[in-house]
Amino acid sequence: MFFNHRSPGATVLAAVAALIAITTTTTTPAAQAQEAPTTAADRVLRVYNNNIENLVRNNADGSCTRVSGTDHLTSMLVDDNGKTGTTGVQAPDLLIVQQVRGTGQAEAYADQLAAKFGYPAGTYKAIVAWDDPEVWGSTHKCSQQALGDLKKKQTNGIIYNTRTLSLAAGDTSKYWSAGWLKPGTSYAGGAGCTLYKPPSNDDGSTNEYKWKRTSAIAARFTIKATGTPVFAATMHLPEQNGAHACAGEGDPGIASSGIHVGSDATSLMNASTIRVIGIDANRTNIAATTLGGFGMTGYGTKATAGSRKIDYLFVKGTVQPSSIGHTVSSTKSNHLALYGFIAF
Repeated sequence: MFFNHRSPGATVLAAVAALIAITTTTTTPAAQAQEAPTTAADRVLRVYNNNIENLVRNNADGSCTRVSGTDHLTSMLVDDNGKTGTTGVQAPDLLIVQQVRGTGQAEAYADQLAAKFGYPAGTYKAIVAWDDPEVWGSTHKCSQQALGDLKKKQTNGIIYNTRTLSLAAGDTSKYWSAGWLKPGTSYAGGAGCTLYKPPSNDDGSTNEYKWKRTSAIAARFTIKATGTPVFAATMHLPEQNGAHACAGEGDPGIASSGIHVGSDATSLMNASTIRVIGIDANRTNIAATTLGGFGMTGYGTKATAGSRKIDYLFVKGTVQPSSIGHTVSSTKSNHLALYGFIAF
């Protein structure tokens, strides 16, 4: 048998000291990341949009650089002050992406995101328009053929955090096609536009499957903490949209932007309180009010691809102010990422 030879007063002081030590123990960033939001002040939906260009960057000299998913995420994710690489960077809830190679790359990227915040693989899940799109095109402007080949398969996806969001069966839309003006066709304010899919897409085997890179997809999620429905969509419009806005047969799109939302996706959107759409529109000067009919406002004030702003993030919801205009200049992609932190 063992006895405590300390006095009662010493025992009390020891207990108090132990309690203080427990309550003041420093929490590591990984441990902080594992803690789910518990108060209204913590309820922020963190959303990003980026054309990740298959994680291959084109350089000015014609060469290309491959980027790891981890490096890309580090360059893009920001804290509440718009800064990357700080302890204030929190795990995102939605990543709306364009130009991934298919399910394989999207899931690997999602698992790299999970690992970055100390979560197990599978915490982030991915949905894509095409699981394994066929190869199209040639060099993709890379002097190294092997890197150019990495950009030959392209589709669009949404990556979501299963800790904060759920996705029910049937709440993912069928893909819908973009529109375009086939070369040699008169535009006439949209009258010459058609759907960008066979047999109206580029002729010849080289570009036979190019249309798949512009297939859009959407989903309706539910915020687990509140039951709030959230709509998210990803779009990548053809390069031809820059000169001739086309959304489909004889259709220049919403406000002549080339943007349209498929019928299945519209049904999901109409049943959602928070709405976000991320787009590489390949078109400049699309106004922030373009999707006002959906209750959405555009965010992002800077050029996103060289000197041009062709990427857009539209949101219906209360978006926190951004000191950097919702545009992340350090993004390791040909396109700069856009973000919106939405209170719920």
